[in-house]
Amino acid sequence: MTVLKTSMRNFLAHKGRMALSAVAVLLSVAFVCGTLVFTDTMSTTFDKLFAATASDVTVSAKDASDGGETTSDNGKPPTVPESVLADVRKVDGVESAEGALHSTSLTVVDADKESLSPTSGGPTIVGNWTANDARTMEITSGAAPRGPDQILVDADTADKHGLELGDEIGVISVVGTHTARISGIADWSVTNPGAAIFFLDTRTAQQALIGESGVFTNVNATAADGVSDAQLKKDVTAALGGDYKVLTAQESAEAGQQDVEGFMSVMKYAMLGFAGIAFLVGIFLIINTFSMLVAQRTREIGLMRAIGSSRKQVNRSVLIEALLLGVVGSVLGVAAGIGLAVGLMKLMGSIGMELSTDDLTVAWTTPATGLLLGVVVTVLAAYLPARRAGKISPMAALRDAGAPADARAGWIRGGIGTLLTAAGAGALYLTSAADKAAQGSMWLGLGVVLTLLGFVLVGPLLASGVVRVLGVVVLRVFGPVGRMAERNALRNPRRTGATGAALMIGLALVACLSVVGSSMVASATDELDKTVGTDFIIQSDGGQLLTPQAVKAVQDTPELERVTEYKWTEADFTTPDGRTLKNTAITAADPTYATDLRVETVRGKLSDAYRPDSMSVHEKFAEDHGVRLGSTIDVAFKDGSTGTLTVRAITSSDAVVDAGAMYTSIDTLAKYVPAEKMPLDTLLFASAKEGQQDAAYTALKESLHDYPQYTVRDQTDYKEALKDQIGQLLNMIYGLLALAIVVAVLGVVNTLALSVVERTREIGLMRAIGLSRRQLRRMIRLESVVIALFGALLGLGLGMGWGATAQQLLELEGLKVLEIPWPTIIGVFVGSAFVGLFAALVPAFRAGRMNVLNAIATE
Repeated sequence: MTVLKTSMRNFLAHKGRMALSAVAVLLSVAFVCGTLVFTDTMSTTFDKLFAATASDVTVSAKDASDGGETTSDNGKPPTVPESVLADVRKVDGVESAEGALHSTSLTVVDADKESLSPTSGGPTIVGNWTANDARTMEITSGAAPRGPDQILVDADTADKHGLELGDEIGVISVVGTHTARISGIADWSVTNPGAAIFFLDTRTAQQALIGESGVFTNVNATAADGVSDAQLKKDVTAALGGDYKVLTAQESAEAGQQDVEGFMSVMKYAMLGFAGIAFLVGIFLIINTFSMLVAQRTREIGLMRAIGSSRKQVNRSVLIEALLLGVVGSVLGVAAGIGLAVGLMKLMGSIGMELSTDDLTVAWTTPATGLLLGVVVTVLAAYLPARRAGKISPMAALRDAGAPADARAGWIRGGIGTLLTAAGAGALYLTSAADKAAQGSMWLGLGVVLTLLGFVLVGPLLASGVVRVLGVVVLRVFGPVGRMAERNALRNPRRTGATGAALMIGLALVACLSVVGSSMVASATDELDKTVGTDFIIQSDGGQLLTPQAVKAVQDTPELERVTEYKWTEADFTTPDGRTLKNTAITAADPTYATDLRVETVRGKLSDAYRPDSMSVHEKFAEDHGVRLGSTIDVAFKDGSTGTLTVRAITSSDAVVDAGAMYTSIDTLAKYVPAEKMPLDTLLFASAKEGQQDAAYTALKESLHDYPQYTVRDQTDYKEALKDQIGQLLNMIYGLLALAIVVAVLGVVNTLALSVVERTREIGLMRAIGLSRRQLRRMIRLESVVIALFGALLGLGLGMGWGATAQQLLELEGLKVLEIPWPTIIGVFVGSAFVGLFAALVPAFRAGRMNVLNAIATE
């Protein structure tokens, strides 16, 4: 009980000093809990949606996916004939059944041909209005569509784009463009996570989406009273045979959940990973806080030891303080995490993904996880300072104002750090020498961990040298004040090293990802310059296939010399080694593709692969399956017959563009696949006539004016799009890493604040002999700047090493250019100085306000 009282008294006495450490725990726990609440809420939203929209039993085509994916490689959803609807209605136990039709492989535009698709990445769905839809949506304005000139739109999409009754809408599918006017607006009875939904009447939907009457994508059956879904499925399957896919409502909902589960898992664990980084940075802050508090209370602890307190009691006292800090920070963090989740939901709503707070899901495991993590991490971080406190000698404490550093422990720590750094460097070297990406990835992960731990441990030794160099470059120009700032930073290298290490971790990751991102862009750009021999690339950013009408519009552009079609499909390969490879990708293109993409061949000529009944394979495939020039492969084309194709070329497996592709000609594909089953073009390559590139670029855009779902890019545009995609990904990662950097900044603030308290008497004496308040504040700010620059220098150097090694690994995948983004690196380094300046504002202000006499009188 005495230990607990002492711990409570110390905790409350130093509550101001504990506040920043508590904020670090709070932020880390909030990020974990916010992530869990946000992803759980998204799961709840989708679960409710799938459960509400699934009929008792759904019948669909055999090749339709369980999760409702509706697009085949001809741009049309798999369908079932209208006769299936009649057969289902005759099954005992069916109360009612209706035919439903929907497609996601399309674009919907307003009268100005502006896309109405969600900006959040959600799907655009067009279907027929059914009784099943009426269960989950209520028409709040107008009426259901009747006739080819009417369309119904969901209320969220209408609000987002300012649509009203009577407005014209265009539905662009592979069949063509269908124009209608809004006849009604329907609101969801459940939360719509962000899809844009449009409804036509049944006959119009069949013609607009499929191009023929009498077909549906699925048949929805409702069970009669007393008939279970499982029994109804059994009866429907018996009536239809095994030619169709039959799912219960639960199976349909589970399939839908699996579709979003992958995305949800990636997002959840990525965000938790960044929360883990923030926790790691927070550990340094907590260690620093308790180390300094223990050092400042050396006399007090020594007195406690002198009057009978045991080492265990002193140790336990410090750990109880850490426990209190962990509990307070974690409880506040859990509450902040729920608020963060609500904020993320509002943010997602602003970009189009609607999530209702009515679905806010806080599982009991979320606060339990947050509390456990926060408390355990805080107590573990305080263990070493607590152990050090327990070792304080009563006599030494009564003689000295502070506990001297253990030189032997420092050298042992430095030696271990050096060994770990050397081992990590060896692992990074093995990464660059690896022949296989999987093996290299393991070495890379090991190297990153070991070098990070090594730098953390050797940080105090590095601080002595690096801070002196930084002092010469940065601080000496400020005269005596700068020299005092340098000496203050060098006074306790362990503290400086730990503070700099917190910032080092975040900046190392920033530097590493910057190098990798820049190298990926540079490598892809270099590869495009070397391999792409065409002027323009035409494709859909939304993944839609090119319609025959759009292809003809491109081909009819007079300024073009040639247009190359590019199709993608799947087939079953039977190779010379007797193996059958199911659903293997094969690319069909015009013979001019060999000119448009200069693919490196290791044997044969790629142009020969476009001869009748010919194909190419890549080198690794050839090695794995005993394929040589002249070998034959039996290719069973999807939706077609089987052909025997001769291998005329073997391409390099190291390509970046079209890596791993196997080619044949469109004429060969057409020989084995019926015209109505032929896959649509994935993209088009177009080359302008000599000297007409600019005119062709403008003409192409005009030719595709009525097809806003497709984008025309020249090589410059394509490179910029690639750069933007990688840039957006990196910006998102930097945003998440900002949490760790914020915690590191708190560490600098805390270190300086406690350092000011520790040096109270010294500050009073300096003020007494003539140091002005302005000079004092400048000294503390400069000390903060040099600590921040020390952490930045280590972090950026370490991160560039990681990034360069990662690029060596990516070289195995064809990304051969290493590019260091020096503007970013220099900008981050300079920004670190401003971070240090900002972190010192409050400690410097407080130091400047000290009463000189009171400071001198401080024990």
